[in-house]
Amino acid sequence: MARFALFCDAREYSVRVTLRHLRTQTKLGNMLLVARDDALIGAYFDNQRYLPENAAFGEQVLGKEDQLLHVSAAQMNEYLEGTRKHFALPLAPEGDEFSQRVWQILLTIPYGETTSYGAIARELGNAAFAQRVGQSVGHNPLSVIVPCHRVMGSDGSLTGYAGGLDRKRALLTLEEPAAAEANRLF
Repeated sequence: MARFALFCDAREYSVRVTLRHLRTQTKLGNMLLVARDDALIGAYFDNQRYLPENAAFGEQVLGKEDQLLHVSAAQMNEYLEGTRKHFALPLAPEGDEFSQRVWQILLTIPYGETTSYGAIARELGNAAFAQRVGQSVGHNPLSVIVPCHRVMGSDGSLTGYAGGLDRKRALLTLEEPAAAEANRLF
């Protein structure tokens, strides 16, 4: 399987060659961060749909014990507090080739902007892929970091989010330019 694009030099972090996780509190609820070797592979809210089995999380560590997970938790909280707009983490989400392509497109959606499932399908070369795009977006293992919350219905309406619509609404509101707030549909 092809390696997902890295967005920083993994050598900046002390590399642990194990599957491990960290539970952290955020403004939008508890989150589980999962790493394998030198990259983050999962970021899940509690009670999120499509959560992998517990065995897929590895051993639990404390944030200070694992630099990658500690930095991931700090960046997530900075983002949710509105002081960070982009993540600088090595990422390696696991999924089929189609999902990998969809997740790469999600990473190109600018902060404060949205797109639709249909627009992503057209970017992939076939508008008929919209439902399949929706499945890949819904199974995104790196919630918030790979910004699946920026994908809306074709009419601009708020649609499903594995972390819950209240969280999606909060994430979009966080990123929303002040001028757009008056015109929102949700």
